[in-house]
Amino acid sequence: MELLFVSVIGSAFALGVRYLVPGRQTHGLLVVPLVGAAATAAVWAICVWLGLTFDGGWIWVISLVLGPLVALAFALVLPKRRDAADAELLERLMKPSTAAKAPAKA
Repeated sequence: MELLFVSVIGSAFALGVRYLVPGRQTHGLLVVPLVGAAATAAVWAICVWLGLTFDGGWIWVISLVLGPLVALAFALVLPKRRDAADAELLERLMKPSTAAKAPAKA
């Protein structure tokens, strides 16, 4: 049950991250919160595997700090990669194709 709680809280923190970093127009509304929730849940699972108990404070602190930090890194990297991919696609689409130059057969 605590995994659900920590995932929802991590997702809420990551939603805040989405609105704090520039470039949010390059991705969907729920991408960064989903990354935050997934990272928070993964960190929680790793901490449990390492022996931390769910009623201890450190597992909450570690999960709720590292999860949104992963979402922050994702939110900072994604716009740059998306802009580069969009520019490359536009350049590729703007090149004249060789098929368009071939004369039409009657």
